[in-house]
Amino acid sequence: MSQPRHCPAVLIAAPASGQGKTTVTAALARLHRNQGRKVRVFKCGPDFLDPMILERASGAPVYQLDMWMVGEQDSRRLLWEAAGEADLILIEGVMGLFDGTPSSADLARHFGVPVLAVIDGTAMAQTFGALALGLARYQADLPFAGVLANRVGTLRHAQLLEGSLTEGLRWYGALSRETGIELPSRHLGLVQASELNDLDLRLDAAANALAGSCEVALPPAVEFAAPDVIVAEPLLAGVRIAVARDEAFAFTYGASLDLLRAMGAELRFFSPIRDALLPEADSLYLPGGYPELHHAALAANTSMLAAIRAHHGAGKPLLAECGGMLYLLDSLTDVDGTRAELVGLLAGDAVMQKRLAALALQEVELPEGALRGHTYHHSLTSTELAPIARGLSPNGGRGAEAVYREGRMTASYVHFYFPSNPVAVAALFAPDLEAVIASKPAPTEDDVMPEEMRSKVGAGLLAKRP
Repeated sequence: MSQPRHCPAVLIAAPASGQGKTTVTAALARLHRNQGRKVRVFKCGPDFLDPMILERASGAPVYQLDMWMVGEQDSRRLLWEAAGEADLILIEGVMGLFDGTPSSADLARHFGVPVLAVIDGTAMAQTFGALALGLARYQADLPFAGVLANRVGTLRHAQLLEGSLTEGLRWYGALSRETGIELPSRHLGLVQASELNDLDLRLDAAANALAGSCEVALPPAVEFAAPDVIVAEPLLAGVRIAVARDEAFAFTYGASLDLLRAMGAELRFFSPIRDALLPEADSLYLPGGYPELHHAALAANTSMLAAIRAHHGAGKPLLAECGGMLYLLDSLTDVDGTRAELVGLLAGDAVMQKRLAALALQEVELPEGALRGHTYHHSLTSTELAPIARGLSPNGGRGAEAVYREGRMTASYVHFYFPSNPVAVAALFAPDLEAVIASKPAPTEDDVMPEEMRSKVGAGLLAKRP
């Protein structure tokens, strides 16, 4: 595993959000896939919705890359593994190219992946070239591949934009605003891929539009260094975890589910909307999603509500994140004022807002250990429960999110990235906490959990067992 690998790659970025990065990335992925190439796509940052679209476009799993939440070493591993199987690697950036710490530019520079800048060409001509040149030269050590124009008008408009490029900047083509390929969105971002009946038609149309505006050629190959070998301990061997998965609960990181499997867990997926009962399971995972769009159907499925109450009543582990936490509350009210009574395991109520309530990366020090993730929601929750911990944002972003605990149930607005601390995650889901603690290796300098957090696992956590 010590040899570097080489694969053509670009990071698709833009001057700002809303320029159409996901549409362009999906179009490129589908274009090269239709050429018979194997394409692997990654998404910068903690987004759930863009990867759903990109998976459909590429036909392969999409994972997150992030220098803080995912970490340098795991990001390196994911890229190295992809380089061993793909003909092309595409990375969709987040926000504007240089926005945030760490930014998309920081990731591109660190891994040597050249940037393909997507610029909205609406109401623009020669200024397009000036903006492209600024992005390419703002940081002298940033590898830069070229530029692609989005939302252009006529063929003449595209020619003006291409002609404005200077200093040898490569033209990667253009997408027209007239082709009807823009992807619809709602309050948390893009509409989920499963909700778009014509998604494949849109993707093929976008791919064809790109093919007609540029040479379909691969970018130069990038060298991806081999990562350190990290072997997952079988801390969840034989543990059956019921995982909610349907149109109301779909916000899961692929890497998090991979980790559970690598630690020996068996994942059993179910629908809180349609299934009457939970599958036979030792633990329960309720991820985030859009429960506010389906709260009436969730409330009507009373047998499932009772099954989840029974799971908790039996003292079994339960982790609920964001939308999963809303599902556990007494009630959820949508933006139109329609209220639905839900599981009722957490005393409190949530009300959807028309404006963003919180958006921030988060690190939470639980009794099990420190876990990283992010928060992004449009609801406000009222409860008299006292949190056992609160999140801390590395960028000072809004939202020091509370984490609530009742017995073996843990609930929060935070979407946790499980690989940030596998031992802590195993302790959250394991029916037998003593077994997890006993199987932990001796601490080393490179352990994710510091010694003081390890002592909490061995002492404080067991003391809190129901």
